[in-house]
Amino acid sequence: MTYRELAAECEVIVCCGTGGVGKTTTAAATAMAAASMGRRAAVVTIDPAKRLADALGIGELGNDPTVIEGPWSGTLAALMLDTKATFDDVVRRHAGNDEQADTILANRFYRNISTSLSGTQDYMAVEKLAELHSSGDWDLVVVDTPPTRDALAFLEAPKLLTRLLDNAIYKLLISPSQGVLRAVNRAAGAVVRQLSRVVGAEVVDDAIEFFQAFQGMEDGFRERADATLALLGADSTAFVLVASPRADTIVEAKYFLDRLGKADLDAAAIIVNRVLPALTVDLARAEAIKEAHPSGPAQALVDHAAAAAGDDDRIADLLSAAPDATVARVPLLPSDVHDVDTLRHIAEILTQA
Repeated sequence: MTYRELAAECEVIVCCGTGGVGKTTTAAATAMAAASMGRRAAVVTIDPAKRLADALGIGELGNDPTVIEGPWSGTLAALMLDTKATFDDVVRRHAGNDEQADTILANRFYRNISTSLSGTQDYMAVEKLAELHSSGDWDLVVVDTPPTRDALAFLEAPKLLTRLLDNAIYKLLISPSQGVLRAVNRAAGAVVRQLSRVVGAEVVDDAIEFFQAFQGMEDGFRERADATLALLGADSTAFVLVASPRADTIVEAKYFLDRLGKADLDAAAIIVNRVLPALTVDLARAEAIKEAHPSGPAQALVDHAAAAAGDDDRIADLLSAAPDATVARVPLLPSDVHDVDTLRHIAEILTQA
């Protein structure tokens, strides 16, 4: 499937890769390409540096879609993930009533884990994806994933909270203090005493209050996790791996491909950003020119040809690990993307692949 077909037909496109390789720009350009085809496209970025907002010519983005006006026949919207606000929305959605939600949101343990628990950003990115997709407001949702090294952290994120709620310690902590579970309560008491000695009694009290407030919401989270995992594995979802020609990012990109493969997923496309412009002479010809005409410009020609050849070798190595993926090379630009016209130019490059 070509990149144009991905943008025209997919319901979800997940852009993954390490930080600093142009993942946010690729995600935005992909959504823009879809909007140019008349689709309703929303791009979710986790980039707090506001690069997406700057490129789109708007002051800032919030946790809800902001529609960007432009010369496209469809609709383009963008939002920047607010992890805490999204987690609060998830709690209110699954709570049995407002009182239960308010109790959880006011809990100090919750306020800590809602922003600092490992994997929370991945989890909330997936939640925002599921929310946008299920709303019916968008034909395509493009996700700029957190720059985690473990590609599966994003894929496994939907089960983050359900794993926590299924944990044996959690079940011990919420066990009734009286009745037939006396043996369990003794074990819970031992756990609480040990935890209190390590992190303090106040922290443990907050944690127990938090877990008890969650009682009754477990099934809702499990159903949500299962539905979201099904969405990520659906044929209408495509994973796009973003890389650069640098040796270190190629290593990381191959690691991503391996991890995706172990999850029975494929990268539908590989985008290599910041590729050096092609020359009309190869390295051997450049060296011959330098030998015949020794000069500063000739040395610059040799240096460029050598660097371009190195890029080609590393890119070929990456592509050998995903021979069926659609490939697009985006040339090195003189500066970061800072306007809609440049973003549209990148969108055009992508859809020619």
